[in-house]
Amino acid sequence: MSFDAVKIYLAPMEGLLDHLLRDMLTRTPGVDICVTEFVRVSGTLLPNRTFQRIAPELLHGSRTPSGVPVRVQLLGSDPVCLAENAARLAELAPMAIDLNFGCPAKTVNRHRGGAVLLDEPELLHEIVSSVRRAVPAPMAVTAKMRLGYNDRERMLDCAHALGSAGAAELVVHARTKADGYKPPAYWHEIGRIREAVSVPVIANGEIWTVDDYHRCRAESGCDDVMLGRGIVADPGLAARIKGLPAPDWEALKPLLSSFWDNVLVHILPKYQAGRLKQWLNYLKRIHPEAEAAFEHVKTIKDAEVISAWLTDGCPIPVQDRASH
Repeated sequence: MSFDAVKIYLAPMEGLLDHLLRDMLTRTPGVDICVTEFVRVSGTLLPNRTFQRIAPELLHGSRTPSGVPVRVQLLGSDPVCLAENAARLAELAPMAIDLNFGCPAKTVNRHRGGAVLLDEPELLHEIVSSVRRAVPAPMAVTAKMRLGYNDRERMLDCAHALGSAGAAELVVHARTKADGYKPPAYWHEIGRIREAVSVPVIANGEIWTVDDYHRCRAESGCDDVMLGRGIVADPGLAARIKGLPAPDWEALKPLLSSFWDNVLVHILPKYQAGRLKQWLNYLKRIHPEAEAAFEHVKTIKDAEVISAWLTDGCPIPVQDRASH
């Protein structure tokens, strides 16, 4: 198999993987498709600006600045309301519309959204069917699910429901809601789903390294994967999976500067420093230099000080460097 034929998806991660980070992570080769954070649908017909706030790429052909296609994700439990909003979203020409049946957040689940619906495969079928009928035939409707809510008992029922209702692809996060994000991911269960449905299945969950990718592929049978926390921590992961050159720390520093410039434009001042620290906190898992950088800036809140530090190439004082 040629690994340059592998499709790699960038996961939606609320509060982390927004359009700012999508831009950065698609400047490095390897990512083929992005999925946005979810747009919550609950009882009202949303204005265009709501979709465009989550997916400003809709204003630019539904692609990141680097040209990677972006799918917009909806979350809700009312088939009629979801269908009406999907029809409105379709007028903005997203690359595809994705439906979220995997979010494990307690607040979301308490309001009948995300993974809690995995106890109701009949409702999953109705939602996907309604959305599929509401949008133009050439526009793909896709779905993301976990292995279940509290257990995996209805896993195959849910996958069948989504596939038979018209989902063009199915991303499967290899844990239940009850599992949260705790290792391990049960990739072999994705293999059972893949064998049971006729639509393409994309594996997701606990892929941090190239070795993880190969083990996931062996256990799930899926060549194509969705990367989340793993690629936030290692922006070169998709490239490495495909055998392409991947950025080292020196190549990442300009990305950090560009990210910060965009944060200053789009994020409220009180949250700006936190966004940079959040990414550095992930990057330090792979890059020792990121750990030193994080330790240096973690107590800094002044945006001008951070901007000067980035402009100067992220220098680490001798005393900070010595401790790492």
